[in-house]
Amino acid sequence: MIKKVRMATAMFQRVGGEAFVARSRVFLSAVRLQTTLGAKKQKMPKLSVEDRQKDLAPLLTNGWAVQDKRDALCKEFIFKNFNEAFGFMTRIAMQAEKMDHHPEWFNVYNKVNITLSSHDVNGLSQRDVKLATFIDNAAKSAKEQ
Repeated sequence: MIKKVRMATAMFQRVGGEAFVARSRVFLSAVRLQTTLGAKKQKMPKLSVEDRQKDLAPLLTNGWAVQDKRDALCKEFIFKNFNEAFGFMTRIAMQAEKMDHHPEWFNVYNKVNITLSSHDVNGLSQRDVKLATFIDNAAKSAKEQ
């Protein structure tokens, strides 16, 4: 897709007005693709009582906590330095983008505080469990290096 956009831009510079039409077609194709992908994204339901007991237990024993004032998971991670913390956050950001599920986080020097909640269901869903599990594995990996 990026090649097509660049090619269309180059054509616009060489040919003029005709390439504007080509570039517009590429843009519209990209918009249609995003819309199609977005339509396929399934909304995950809020965790049931049974799912909460089964799926949250390993996370809670690993340092995650359910916030008092809202249905969200939170955890603080401490690293050796800022570079290690930032590398960890970058890895999480890439996975979160793939999942289309983004954490709330706060970073100061070597500390990263993460809060997870599915805003579309106003609480915890399987997406939070999956991302929290990924985050724990990424933290172990970052500290081992």
